[in-house]
Amino acid sequence: MPKSLFYQELTDNLSALLSGENDLIASLANTSALLYEKLDTINWVGFYLNDGDSLVLGPFQGKIACVRIGFGKGVCGTAYSENRILRVSDVHQFSGHIACDSASQSEIVLPLKVNGQIIGVLDIDSPIFDRFDKKDENGLKALCDVLCEHLKTCHTAKYCEFCVS
Repeated sequence: MPKSLFYQELTDNLSALLSGENDLIASLANTSALLYEKLDTINWVGFYLNDGDSLVLGPFQGKIACVRIGFGKGVCGTAYSENRILRVSDVHQFSGHIACDSASQSEIVLPLKVNGQIIGVLDIDSPIFDRFDKKDENGLKALCDVLCEHLKTCHTAKYCEFCVS
């Protein structure tokens, strides 16, 4: 199946999965579970959310993870601070990479923007070098756009500054 079709189906699955749910944590938890189940050759997928002075671990699938990442630190903190997608073919070549799982070889991180505010990032790791290409980036960006649109309707006390109540 072409990647563009795969990601369109994945995004459609996500829309159906999130339909009617207005809890932020439940929405992110099911999103990470869906991605972990459907993406091949990945070993970790999850979210880091803005906690005021750093990114804090959110819902994820995979091995135990780093709990806090400073803004501008590692791939996640850099993607967040620079508000841009980072696709890293070899994490060992990324200056300041934070190794939570030594099996991870490549990574893609996508900022999440809700109501004009970056609230965190989606982080996906792979045990394969150069796992993520431009088609993965485009597909995951479209999926994140749908997720962020959905998150506008969510509410969870800690993160309500970007929510619609």
